[in-house]
Amino acid sequence: MPPPSKVALLFVDGIGVGPRDPSTNPLADQAFLVSQFADGTGTTLPREGVRLDVDTTFGVAGRPQSASNQTAIFTGLAAPRLLGAHVLGYPTRPLMKLLSESSIVKTLRASGRSVTFANAYPVGYLDALALKRRPGTLGDFVMPAKLKRRLKPSASTLAFAAADVALRTLDDAAAGEGLTHDIDGSTASRRRFPLPRRTPEEAAAVFWGLAEDFTLFEHYLADEAGHAQDRQAALEALRTFDRFAREIVRLMPDDAQVLICSDHGNVEDLSTRSHTLNPVAVLSFGGLRPAALHSVADVGAQIVRWLGPA
Repeated sequence: MPPPSKVALLFVDGIGVGPRDPSTNPLADQAFLVSQFADGTGTTLPREGVRLDVDTTFGVAGRPQSASNQTAIFTGLAAPRLLGAHVLGYPTRPLMKLLSESSIVKTLRASGRSVTFANAYPVGYLDALALKRRPGTLGDFVMPAKLKRRLKPSASTLAFAAADVALRTLDDAAAGEGLTHDIDGSTASRRRFPLPRRTPEEAAAVFWGLAEDFTLFEHYLADEAGHAQDRQAALEALRTFDRFAREIVRLMPDDAQVLICSDHGNVEDLSTRSHTLNPVAVLSFGGLRPAALHSVADVGAQIVRWLGPA
């Protein structure tokens, strides 16, 4: 089977493969696509979908963290092992250097592939971080110097910045050319941004309308709910993401491959606020089975094998 012409990566923060225990695991409440369990059971996947469980620890002591594991995904490199530590929150200078030099987005663009990040951001946020952006005015504000000094970019935005890709603004989301992180626009609406509310299914249509050879969407509300040990927030986030992801897969062009992956576990064990040591399930849709996936870093490496230089 030939490699795909397009790859979509739905990155969903903080969802691991844990026990099928409804008392602590909200994934056991419903048959979400990401409801995959340590005993090997889980939701049956549509469109020739396959599940591959991968390591998040890299053999490094301590709990997996977002900055280092997301850098691993977006570079294809074993970032925690290279640094000898898990790094929480946002990328530090060593991780920024890895992203700048080895971003898979940079590699794909250098090989002639088109790339895009579906998420849209307030203009003031992107400007405060000095990140290249598309034109826009929504969310334009001057951040106080004290706050600006504490603001840090995410691994995902740095991966695209390394390839000199202009990020989407809330103006793009308003025009149907970008998506808010919560998919349906509810957060922006509460903050009185003039953005339309969309169903997850409508958001999926927007996603494919803007898709390039490689397209990323990032969703982190499940991780936030896990840290808060908030079951209701977790279920709301999971339901919205599931409807969105199912429609992404349903609308997937025949020449595309869709990957759903996380960076570490969290929400699958609400008995703790901490990340877990559990593996994460990489879900692949489109007929191709990813090869040699052992850690979250291999997700990025697989995307480059499919779309990068021969």
